[in-house]
Amino acid sequence: MKKVAISLNSIDKVKSFVNTISKFDSDFDLISGRYVIDAKSIMGIFSLDLSQPIELTIHADDDAAILEAIKPYQV
Repeated sequence: MKKVAISLNSIDKVKSFVNTISKFDSDFDLISGRYVIDAKSIMGIFSLDLSQPIELTIHADDDAAILEAIKPYQV
C-alpha cells in the first residue's frame, strides 16, 4: 500500500485520471478530509473538494507502473 498526494483541478484531469487508473486491476482510494471514495468513480471524485490536493491510496504490491502512470497528477 502506498499513499501519494495528487491534484485533480479540472474536469479533463479527472476524466484522464480515471481512464489511467482503470487500466490497473488494483484498488485505489481517494481521501479528502473524512471522506474516502473509490478513485475509479468519476461521480465520487466530483463529490470531493478538488481545489485542494487529495491523498491517493494505492492497494497494490507492485506499484512501480502505477506510480509512473499517475506522475502527471502528483503534486
